[in-house]
Amino acid sequence: MGVFERIGSELTFLRGLVRTLRRTMPVARNKTHTLGDLIEELAVRFGDRLALTDDTESLTYVGLNARANLYARWALHHGIRKGDVVALLMPNRPEYLAIWIGIAKVGGVTALINTSLTGASLAHSIRIVGAKAIIVAAPLLERYESAAPGLVDPPAVLVHGASPTAHPRIDHLLDSYASHNLSQTERVPLTINDRCIFVYTSGTTGMPKAANINHYRVQLIMHGFAAVTNATASDRIYDSLPMYHTNGGVIAPGIALMSGGTCVIRDRFSAREFWPDIVRHECTMFVYIGELCRYILDTPPSPVDRTHRVRLCVGNGLRPDVWRPFRDRFGLKQIIEFYAATEGNCSMFNLDSKPEAVGRVPRWIASRFPIRIVDFDIATEQVVRGPDGLCRETPNGMPGELIGEILDDPAKPGNRFEGYSDQSASDAKILRDVFRKGDVWFRTGDLMRKDNQGYFYFVDRIGDTFRWKGENVATSEVMEAIAVFPSVKDVSVYGVKVPGRDGRAGMASLVVDPSASFDFAAFRAHLKQRLPDYATPVFLRFADHLDVTGTFKQRKIDLVREGFDPCVIGDPLYYLEPDSKSFQPLDIEQAGRISAGTMRL
Repeated sequence: MGVFERIGSELTFLRGLVRTLRRTMPVARNKTHTLGDLIEELAVRFGDRLALTDDTESLTYVGLNARANLYARWALHHGIRKGDVVALLMPNRPEYLAIWIGIAKVGGVTALINTSLTGASLAHSIRIVGAKAIIVAAPLLERYESAAPGLVDPPAVLVHGASPTAHPRIDHLLDSYASHNLSQTERVPLTINDRCIFVYTSGTTGMPKAANINHYRVQLIMHGFAAVTNATASDRIYDSLPMYHTNGGVIAPGIALMSGGTCVIRDRFSAREFWPDIVRHECTMFVYIGELCRYILDTPPSPVDRTHRVRLCVGNGLRPDVWRPFRDRFGLKQIIEFYAATEGNCSMFNLDSKPEAVGRVPRWIASRFPIRIVDFDIATEQVVRGPDGLCRETPNGMPGELIGEILDDPAKPGNRFEGYSDQSASDAKILRDVFRKGDVWFRTGDLMRKDNQGYFYFVDRIGDTFRWKGENVATSEVMEAIAVFPSVKDVSVYGVKVPGRDGRAGMASLVVDPSASFDFAAFRAHLKQRLPDYATPVFLRFADHLDVTGTFKQRKIDLVREGFDPCVIGDPLYYLEPDSKSFQPLDIEQAGRISAGTMRL
C-alpha cells in the first residue's frame, strides 16, 4: 500500500468512525430510551415520508408507528407481559417490522422464526424460547402444524390472513384498538437492557440457537449502520434478505429508518429479478449475504447490470473469488463488507472497500476495540495455552481464533455478551483466563488473520478447517480454488473421517453445469496449480444442489455424516487414485478397501 493510498484509507476510517460514534454513543447514555421511543420520534420527525414498501403494501413513518401501537395494545390486552415471548412466523413484508416493534413497546419479546423450518426444527425454535403465543401468516400455517407434535406446551396461535382454521385472526383483532401512542398508564417501565427480539443462529451445524437482542443492541445496529453507510433521506435501500435474520430484519430497515429514507422489501430473494427490481424502485443501496452475490453473478449479462443508481452495498460473507468479478461487472463504487455476530461483541467494517478484507482496526485505535486473534489448535479445536495457562496473540499474517473481551462496563455496553436463551450454549462461547487471570472473552468460532495495516481476513469456521497428512486445510481456500474452474456452479468442501487414518480427508461436493462435460484431467491440473497436495480433495461428490440455510449459508452436517459411503450416497462419487493421481469412480469395493486400510490415500 502506497503512502497516499494509506493516508486515504486512514481518513476514510476516521470519518466513518467519527460518524458512527456520534450516532451510537447517545444510545448508551439514555438508559430508558427504548426502540419504541425511537420509532415514535421518527414518526414526528419524518411524518408521511415512505418508510417501508413492497409490491402490495406500504407504511409511512407515521403509519409504521400507528401500526406498531395496534400490536402493542393487542399484546397488553392478551396478557403479554414484560419478558413474555411471542413467536413470529411470517414472510417478508412491511407488517413484519410493525409487529415486533409493537410488541417491544410493552416489554414483550418477539422470536423471529425462520420461515423455511418445519417439523422438529421448527418445534425446537419455538420451544427453546418458551413462546407464550405465535403469530403465523396464513400461508405458513401448514408449516406450523407440522411442528405441533413436538410442542408439549404449545403457544396460543393467532393467524394473520384468511385461513380455514378456527384460530383467531390477529389482523381482525387489531380493529378493536386505537392507533395513537400509548398513554402513560399503558406504558411499561423499560430500559435499553431489556430484551427486544430473539434472532436465531443459522443452524449450519445443528439446531438453531436463539440469541438475545436487547433494546440497546437493536438501536446500536440501526444507528451504527446508518452512520457507516452515511445514509440520507434520499436513499432507498433494497432488502431481499429474510427479515427473520439480522441483515434483512434489522440492518436494512434500520439504515433507512434512521435517516428518513425508504426500505424496499421483497418477499424473497431472486437472482434474476435482483437488478430489475433495484432499477424499477430506483434503489441507491442494498444489503447482501455473500452467497447472494455469487447467485447474482451467475445470471446472464443484462442491460440492467449497469443502469442502476446504487452507490454502495453493505453485507458480509463475500467470498474472495466473487469480490472483484461482482464489483467490476456491476460497476459498484463501494462495497462495505463487515464482520459481526448477532449475539457477539466483535464487529468491524471494511470502510474503504479493500478487496477480500472483512474489516479493519488500525493500530492507533486498537485499544478501544478489544478484539484479538489467538493461537488455535486445529486438531483439538481449542485455543493454545502456554505453560502459564494463558493464551498468546498470533503474529500478523498467521491464522487463529478471533475473540472479543466481555466487559461489564456501563460505558462500553457493546462489549457485553447477551448470550442465548440456552445457558449451556452461552457458556460454550465464553473463554476465561485468556491474557490474565479473571478476564473473560467471547469466542467467535471463526479463524482469522490480520495484516500489518490492521485489515482482518476470514480464514475458516472452526470445525470446517481440518488436518490431513499433518497439515491444516482451510476449506475456504479449497473452495476458492474449485469455484473458478469452468462448469462448476457451486461447491462445498469439508473433511471426512477415514478409518485408521489421523485427521480427516478432504471432500468436495460439486454442482456442475449439466450442459457441459466435466473434464477430470483438466480439473486435476487446475487443482495442482492452486493447491498443495495435502489440500487437494481426496473425494468428489457430484450433486444436483447443495443445501443452504435461509440466509444462504451452506449446511454441511449431512454431507459430513454421509462421508464417502456409496451405500448411503446416491450421487456419483470419485476418489483421487493414489498411483495415477487421477480422479476415478468410487464404488462399494474401493470404498471398502479404503475403509479397511488396504488402499493407501
